[in-house]
Amino acid sequence: MDRRSFIARAGMGGAAAAAALAVPAIARANPKVSWRLTSALPKSLPAIFGTAEVLSRYVSEATDGNFAIQVFAGGEIVPSLQAADATAAGTVEACHTLGFFNWSKNAAWAVGCAVPFALNARGHNAWLHQGGGNELYNEFLATQNLVGFPAGNSGTQMGGWFRKEIKTIDDLKGLKMRIGGFAGKIVARLGVVPQQLAGADVYPALERGTIDAAEFIGPYDDEKLGMYKVAPYYYYPGWWEGGPTIHAMFNKAAFDSLPKNYQSLLRTACQAADADMLQKYDYLNASAIKSLVAKGAKLSPFSREILDVCFVESHKVYAEESAVNPEFAKLWGSLKAFRGEYYLNLQIAEYSFDTYMMHQQRAGRL
Repeated sequence: MDRRSFIARAGMGGAAAAAALAVPAIARANPKVSWRLTSALPKSLPAIFGTAEVLSRYVSEATDGNFAIQVFAGGEIVPSLQAADATAAGTVEACHTLGFFNWSKNAAWAVGCAVPFALNARGHNAWLHQGGGNELYNEFLATQNLVGFPAGNSGTQMGGWFRKEIKTIDDLKGLKMRIGGFAGKIVARLGVVPQQLAGADVYPALERGTIDAAEFIGPYDDEKLGMYKVAPYYYYPGWWEGGPTIHAMFNKAAFDSLPKNYQSLLRTACQAADADMLQKYDYLNASAIKSLVAKGAKLSPFSREILDVCFVESHKVYAEESAVNPEFAKLWGSLKAFRGEYYLNLQIAEYSFDTYMMHQQRAGRL
């Protein structure tokens, strides 16, 4: 065989070998995976429910459709408040939910999501992503057969809708209030009768008078639910949810069986979805609050007395829970340590700038 013929044949063989290797490598990198995700939220709330769809789209686009996550609204497969349970059991591979829905089983569930008088959205994200918070949360979730990553935040929520004015701490006594998560335990000690209801059930209960008050999210979603029609007094802030994180939670066995690149993709897509939700709410709530006031919502802050009493009572509960629940104590201790540093820094440049700009807005200069 002459030299030119050998080189030509070798070149053809090398190209064919490279092609043969390339196709299986790509196939191995992006295998076909089909998952189901159940949300804890209804489709009628596109900003918060839609974040699960955003997550699904990011994952699909990054894998040319090979990793498909089909999203179901709360109640379509399992009841909204059972989303995490269904995922842990393997009924579905994933869910998009708020950990504090399961707080009554173990208060540690709430810390990764939101607890009263903790952190705002930026602070909570800083603790979760940079302060080791989500690693600690995943240590706990692993005992529940779950893996979770932050995948949404609404920002500081409103304090809710009330049929009557709430001027003093005594005005809260005897109220039947839809209030989610750990906050229910706090307000119960102040005479409130907490009710944990899924999003789709809040307005009907308020309209029928089954409850006297309800907190949900904030102006954009609250307007969609129409609660201003039956409970006109709209209070702020929602001190129990300064920066509530919605987690995408995955069945641990299903997550561990994924290729490493798919695991990495889920973490990245969750962080992108997390940012996407907060950006939506920052944009949408600005016009929604004006619309609600124009429709008759009576906007008022909780009194300093109410906030102070609730703050003190919250920390009594934390101390009591920490004494008997090491999983809660570990998470709360980490968050609390960061909280002091965070608000020390926040009051300097950030608070000063925002406060100045708020004065300009009030003066009509913006």
